[in-house]
Amino acid sequence: MKILLVFDFDHTIIDDNSDTRIVQCAPEKKLPIELQDSYEKGFWTKFMGRVFKYLGGEGVTEDEMKRAVTSMPLTPGMVELLNFIRKNKDKFECIIISDSNSVFINWVLEATNFRDVFDKVFTNPAAFDSNGLLTVENYHTHSCNRCPKNLCKNVVLVEFVDKQLQQGVNYARIVYIGDGGNDVCPVMFLKKNDVAMPRKGYTLQKTLSRMSQNLEPTESSVVVWSSGVEIISHLLFLIKE
Repeated sequence: MKILLVFDFDHTIIDDNSDTRIVQCAPEKKLPIELQDSYEKGFWTKFMGRVFKYLGGEGVTEDEMKRAVTSMPLTPGMVELLNFIRKNKDKFECIIISDSNSVFINWVLEATNFRDVFDKVFTNPAAFDSNGLLTVENYHTHSCNRCPKNLCKNVVLVEFVDKQLQQGVNYARIVYIGDGGNDVCPVMFLKKNDVAMPRKGYTLQKTLSRMSQNLEPTESSVVVWSSGVEIISHLLFLIKE
């Protein structure tokens, strides 16, 4: 049985936020105040749809956007980690669950040459329309009140694991690698054999730490990381177990 590795994208694989980085393409590298103020909590994808429409209206091209997105660095040690996974694909299955979008993630995976490492990517579908505007849609609808309207990563993970089980694929354990507030929900799905790997100093780690102090610890073990090299060390430990 393989180990299932679940990755977030922004601030986990890349050391930046792809949605906020794209603002660098705007005139004077900032959005008009009324556009900034139009964001409603839980409706980030709708907000980004308006941002992309504005950028298109300002004449920002697909190439300019691609340059901005692919110039973002990977997080420290991520190149080493993804190469390690590639060399050990017989032991790991690897998926991304992200609140970014399919265009940005594909650009980064192609530019860094790591597309083959990931078996599946679950994210908000995006595409350039006939006018050259980038459009983005919600990944799905769900009833979880902890997560943004367009994506509950817990629902995605549960559905994926169930679907795999129906096809006779069972995992030895799940390792969840993330950083953000929207990674808390899927970590709640993990069981005692699984591992939550929050990035040090980011929202997921702070939230799990607070939960533990409030005597509401996660069922899974928690291993904090700052570099992908530390994740390799823990994966080597899990393989040997």
